[in-house]
Parts: sequence; structure tokens; C-alpha cells
Amino acid sequence: MAAVVIRDPLAFAAIYDRYVALVYSASLRVLADVHEAEDVTQDVFVRLWRRPETFIAERGRFLSWLMSVARNRSVDELRSRGRRHRREALNGDTSDDDPATLVPADTDDPVLAAQLHEAQKLVRAALVGLPADQRRALELAYFGGFTQQEISAALHEPLGTVKTRIRLGMQKLRRALENRV
Repeated sequence: MAAVVIRDPLAFAAIYDRYVALVYSASLRVLADVHEAEDVTQDVFVRLWRRPETFIAERGRFLSWLMSVARNRSVDELRSRGRRHRREALNGDTSDDDPATLVPADTDDPVLAAQLHEAQKLVRAALVGLPADQRRALELAYFGGFTQQEISAALHEPLGTVKTRIRLGMQKLRRALENRV
């Protein structure tokens, strides 16, 4: 990342090649739309190139930061889509999304595919190890794109409880996955 900050295109290319499939799969998981996930992935990397100084190494690992950026951008897009669909419904346009767009694209790199599969297995195993209430709150937040307030309303739980469950769940996941992913 230090080389990207000084605008080294080879360093950026290396980061892109290493993480593009992971950013894409995280975006696809939230959005469930191939085209929107591609757009979000492109946007994440364009933002990284334009403003690499937003990553601060002292605050944590690059991969954690990058995945957080990808998730946040995906959630923003999901919310935007919701507003767009509500507007279209008000205007009488009720066309459904094409189910074919829900099929994820396969990677051409078998090594990367194996690494991603292994990482997914580790994360799934770590999620299963969480208490059910923490797991549900994390799934709604990170895979469903819900805000903490929306989770609170959906689960009929106080907002503080939801925040605590997400924080504790993330801490437990971090410990479970430390040095494994």
C-alpha cells in the first residue's frame, strides 16, 4: 500500500489481482446481482487508486479494511436499489429482476478459487461457532445489508442489544479467524 500511495501502478495492479475476486464475491453476497457487484468492485478499486491514504495501517490489516470498504459500498448500493425500487413501484413499474443475474461468475484461476473456498469454509465454521443471536445479527448486517436500527426492528430487540451482539460476534470471529484467513 505504501507503493500505491506514491502512485506505483505495478503495486496497484498486484493488489487488484490479489483481491479483486474477494471484493467481488463479498459484493455479490450482499447485492445478489452480478452487474451491481461488478460495478461496486470497480468503484472500490477506483476509490483505492484515487485515495489510497484512506487506509491507515495503524488501525488494522489491509484486507480487513478493504473488505469493510467493499461491504459498506455494497450496502450503500443495496439501499440505493431499495429506494429506486420503491420509486419505480410508485410510478407503476413492477418489472422483476432477471433471475440469471443472481448466478455468481466463476473465477478462471483455480488456485484463487481454492483459496476463496478455503476462506469461506473457515468463516462459515467460525459463524457456526457463534451463539445464535450473535450469528443472526451479523448475518443480517453483513450479508443482508441491514442497518443496526433495521435489525433491531426486525428482531424486536433493543438497539443497544443488537449493537452489543454484533460487536461481541465480530470479536469472537476475529479471534477464531486470527492467522487462519
